[in-house]
Amino acid sequence: MISQLYPHRAQRVDLPGPYGPIAALRTSGEKTILLVPGYTGSKEDFAPLLDGFAEAGFRAVAIDLPGQYESPGPADEQAYVPAALGKVVATVADDLGGDVLLLGHSYGGLVARGAVLAGAPISGLTLMDSGPAALPDGPRREALKQGEPLLRNEGIEAAYIVREAVNARFPAWAQVPPELKAFYRRRFTSSSPHGLLGMADGLRNEPDLVDSLAETLAARNVPSLVVAGEGDDAWSVESQRDMATRLGARFETIPGAAHSPNTENPAALLEVLISVWR
Repeated sequence: MISQLYPHRAQRVDLPGPYGPIAALRTSGEKTILLVPGYTGSKEDFAPLLDGFAEAGFRAVAIDLPGQYESPGPADEQAYVPAALGKVVATVADDLGGDVLLLGHSYGGLVARGAVLAGAPISGLTLMDSGPAALPDGPRREALKQGEPLLRNEGIEAAYIVREAVNARFPAWAQVPPELKAFYRRRFTSSSPHGLLGMADGLRNEPDLVDSLAETLAARNVPSLVVAGEGDDAWSVESQRDMATRLGARFETIPGAAHSPNTENPAALLEVLISVWR
């Protein structure tokens, strides 16, 4: 099964961060790519891609954002909105030597946008299964609304139990190996509740900043790419296509994938990313 537990040869390292070390997986290579995960995600979301990046000559650096899994974060929900986390990612990019290719997945795309607007020293931007603004109405947004009071009043363990119960309603959950279920639980319950609440606030309230991003990229002559799974159920494929048009970015869809091509069809995703980045 292709998942966050996919074997790879990347090294587990700690990078400097404002709230403590930023946990990362790093490969060897010449051109640096910085990979930013989404809400409830982690550096392991990119595990199926890491060896492929390295074999293509890229130094891939996948991180846990502050408050995610193995990266500590502050007890301040506003530190986790896209603009605030974007400043952190901009600093990471600078510490990596600048001139990096930046990729953000889902909520990480909003954070990557915040990093560019904060002046991150990048030479290319990829937004993957992310959107122009807050999550639209739908099951994912409704889940955030329902989960907030539970997380605030009963804590992160109780919130995960309910999350797992919801997952159990879907037949595919029964096919998830026990070790992967254990990883999902460990990752969620190790994350900061302030971080989960703050990121959820960002997902519900982030404004449309595409025009500002387009102006910034154009002024710095930085090319961009928008990639979407053909069946994305978070932001619609059409809204992402429109975002690409507004950015003057190339737009690609990944067949056989929904919201997470990195685990749903990593081979096709690698082919697109490597060919465009080269």
